[in-house]
Amino acid sequence: MTTSPAPAASVLFVCVHNAGRSQMAAGFLRHLAGDRVEVRSAGSVPGDRINPSAVAAMAELGIDISAQRPKVLTTEAVQASDYVITMGCGDACPYFPGKKYLDWKLDDPAGQGVEAVRPIRDEIRTLIEGLIAEIDARTVRES
Repeated sequence: MTTSPAPAASVLFVCVHNAGRSQMAAGFLRHLAGDRVEVRSAGSVPGDRINPSAVAAMAELGIDISAQRPKVLTTEAVQASDYVITMGCGDACPYFPGKKYLDWKLDDPAGQGVEAVRPIRDEIRTLIEGLIAEIDARTVRES
């Protein structure tokens, strides 16, 4: 029996409601990095459901986030992550030395139609592609 290698990194995306930005980011990272990266997302004040416009915008690119559910941010999730990426709630995120903290300034898609969400989605994709390149470069340096 072969075992797959451990993920190169673990990433936690955090936004207030864990219903839009962080869910789109997690969806992109899962889609583009596959098993190479462990992906988590959470919210400081999680919503009741994923933003339908975010679901629709991601579906346009063939990425299904409809089964995801908003989750509450826990200290354990932060401790278990190499990267902690906040999207509008940096003050609510616990800080631990040795983690890489990034704050992505992104418009909030809450209450927006899919037309308004598309540019946010596309900006997130660009940021995710840069993050994957950074993780891959770090993995090469460490091996």
